[in-house]
Amino acid sequence: MENLFQSGRIKLRHIQCFLAVAQLNNLQRAAERLSITQPAVSKTLSELEYVLGVRLFERGRRGAELTRDGRIFAPYAQHCLGSLRDGIGRLAQADDGASVTVALGILPTVASVLLPAALHAFRQAWPMASLRIHTGRNAELLERLKAADIEFAVGRLGEPDAMAGMSFEHLFREPLTVVVRAGHALLGDEALVPMAMARHLLIVPPEGTLIRQSAESVISAFGLPRHVARVESLSVSLSLELTLRNDAVWFVPSSLVERGVADNTLARLPMPFGGTDEPMGLLRRTDVAPSPAALSLLDALRRAGLQREQARVAPG
Repeated sequence: MENLFQSGRIKLRHIQCFLAVAQLNNLQRAAERLSITQPAVSKTLSELEYVLGVRLFERGRRGAELTRDGRIFAPYAQHCLGSLRDGIGRLAQADDGASVTVALGILPTVASVLLPAALHAFRQAWPMASLRIHTGRNAELLERLKAADIEFAVGRLGEPDAMAGMSFEHLFREPLTVVVRAGHALLGDEALVPMAMARHLLIVPPEGTLIRQSAESVISAFGLPRHVARVESLSVSLSLELTLRNDAVWFVPSSLVERGVADNTLARLPMPFGGTDEPMGLLRRTDVAPSPAALSLLDALRRAGLQREQARVAPG
């Protein structure tokens, strides 16, 4: 059988276009990702189907769905691009990674507790590599990942629809805690009185974030009325200042306030129930192989996540 690559009949643009449509199940969205027109996507797919002699997609109201032949072809197409990416990465690595940049996304509530340890290990293997770090809400990170703006993300497991074409690898669990400044009036009560807490400003994650759901569950368990003064923010520096200077009650991932609790600047309020910890993990596209530098950073993040998990479950 004719070698279609050697003959030049199958080109890299055919593979890129096929994988974009397979990932997004939509020609228009694939066109936007590839920065070409939808007719160009249709033409490129038709060329590929003609050369291969099979139909790769069924087009209909639900978009473009892979046929049986398309599903057979997909992992080989993915491997093709992945191998090319690896080869480029190896060339860059031979130059100590001076021209390598890894783009990743990470939740702001996780970045400061996970990245320092991971980057220390990563730089041992890639001392000249650069990083481009995007922080944002989980949904924003998933969108960047789908658009190939980043190679992977550190975040929470998304809704099933948002996780189409994605994988989630668990790293550690992040407990929610409630803190106030040392010497706060609420620390003097043997049992927290809902109306006493309601007199203070609550700092909570913004609406639409998964951690907000955990915070609302805790607020409800405390018996607080629905309409209580709140500040919605993911800014650690702002929330800390409000907690220290405005007697606010801060609903926050535990790791972000470890130092403040350890040096007695902050104090934890007794939680009304357990089980508020959320799984954090690595979010990746299933159709793209990470670059060698990204693989090294992923390994470093796994080790840092394991350290976090061991610290969480350690007695005392």
